[in-house]
Amino acid sequence: MAEVRTMSGNDASARFWWANLALWLAYLLINLVLASNYANWSGGVVMIFVLLSASLYLVSGGIRHLAQRHGWLDLELGALCWRMLSCVLAGAALTQIAIAVMLRTLLMLGWASLPDGGDFSMGASFGYWINTAIMLGLWVAGWIGWRALRHAREARAARIHAESERQQMQQDALRARLNPHFVFNALNNLRALILEDPQRARELVGRLSNTLRHALGHTRRDAVPLSEEVAVVEDYLAIESVHFEDRLRVRRDIDPATHEAMLPPMALQLLVENAIKHGIAVTPGGGELLIRAESLPGLLRLTVENPGTVGRGGDGHGVGLAYLRHVLVHVDGRFALEQADETVRATLDIPQ
Repeated sequence: MAEVRTMSGNDASARFWWANLALWLAYLLINLVLASNYANWSGGVVMIFVLLSASLYLVSGGIRHLAQRHGWLDLELGALCWRMLSCVLAGAALTQIAIAVMLRTLLMLGWASLPDGGDFSMGASFGYWINTAIMLGLWVAGWIGWRALRHAREARAARIHAESERQQMQQDALRARLNPHFVFNALNNLRALILEDPQRARELVGRLSNTLRHALGHTRRDAVPLSEEVAVVEDYLAIESVHFEDRLRVRRDIDPATHEAMLPPMALQLLVENAIKHGIAVTPGGGELLIRAESLPGLLRLTVENPGTVGRGGDGHGVGLAYLRHVLVHVDGRFALEQADETVRATLDIPQ
């Protein structure tokens, strides 16, 4: 089974800050190398680049914090873009203000010097702000792109994990359906009917063939019409009625308006099988099995009732219902199993 590896929040945060530090240190190094080629090199120029890289390191981390804290990455593209643009422009302004204040202080104290005393005019300040905003904007674009790529990888790994889990549950449910007791009972009943009632034996062969074919091919579609599922249930009930005879009494209440309603394959079949295996089969004298389908506003409701007690059953109990709960998650369905006096009622709601 595929394994999905996740990183703790502390580990992810630590990795980000180290990677961000390496990025802005590289940016500082590039600026220093480029500045060393000019004759106007001075301690003040070095100080500007150091302050710029340190400020961008902190501002970029602050933008990341705001985006994650307020869930901006889950917003639509337009809402995300204008928030990020606002952060970039404001962050660039704060960076230049901080640099100007610190640099003027250092110049006043005589701890640094700039060629011609530096240019702090409005035009020059606007140019510094634009350049800083461009660098910060490139960082934001790169960070969001990297996040999107990582999210896509994680989503793909999650899908692979979910598909692997679904296939495993399908196999378990299939093994539960094709258990040796069911097949052996059907074959033994068929052998007895061959001599006693050949016509009924031929009918049983057809029913058994349909049941096995449906069991083996149930994964090919995500949804089937209720009329098709009912036909498969009728084949299954015909086979079990040969085995249980008068102990199995079936009452059907299928609203014709539900015939075209869609549901996951095996949904009704699993409810009926569970009712017989853990209700009729273990109840002295058997009992009545009720199958009801009704159409509610935007909803298909299936109800299966049988005599017995919730939780009573033999080996393998719950495999089919576990698979049913699993597939219902993908269609926003709801399943309930409850005790009503001496009757177990299974209710399945499937949105339409």
